[in-house]
Amino acid sequence: MDSFEQEIVDLLPRLRRFARALAGHRADADDLVQIAVERALARRSQWIAGTRLDNWTMRIMKNAWIDEARSRNRKRTVAVGDDFLDSVSDPAAASADMRVEAMAIRQAMARLPDDQRVAVALVLVEGLSYAEAAEVLEIPAGTLTSRLVRGRTALMALLSTPETRT
Repeated sequence: MDSFEQEIVDLLPRLRRFARALAGHRADADDLVQIAVERALARRSQWIAGTRLDNWTMRIMKNAWIDEARSRNRKRTVAVGDDFLDSVSDPAAASADMRVEAMAIRQAMARLPDDQRVAVALVLVEGLSYAEAAEVLEIPAGTLTSRLVRGRTALMALLSTPETRT
């Protein structure tokens, strides 16, 4: 395995988290990761050494998700049922309270509009800077900031309501 491939392998946990934020469903997210990795490997000659591989790969994933969403709209398919309850229990979590909190956050994230959910996922979950996230999404930094503010506000509102927290 060469260094490019190893870097892709090292990115898999982050790619899976980002895919989950995009798709909302574990099976769809796994498919999206596979598509993004396949495209990255097939287009490795387009990656410029010295630039951030994570940003490049996440941009590929975002574009793949857009393609998938458009395809679903054309085919009028229904998304797979929500599987948050199956995926929330993290054996690394220290307590049941932490797992409940994680489930509430995932459910609240799923209720955000796509543009806000993706902005929140890139900046707050993946830790990208505003400039890096704007580059991944191919939008101006001001647009990203606006989406992030609206997403944070909506998340706080959703997490403060009792029905979201149960």
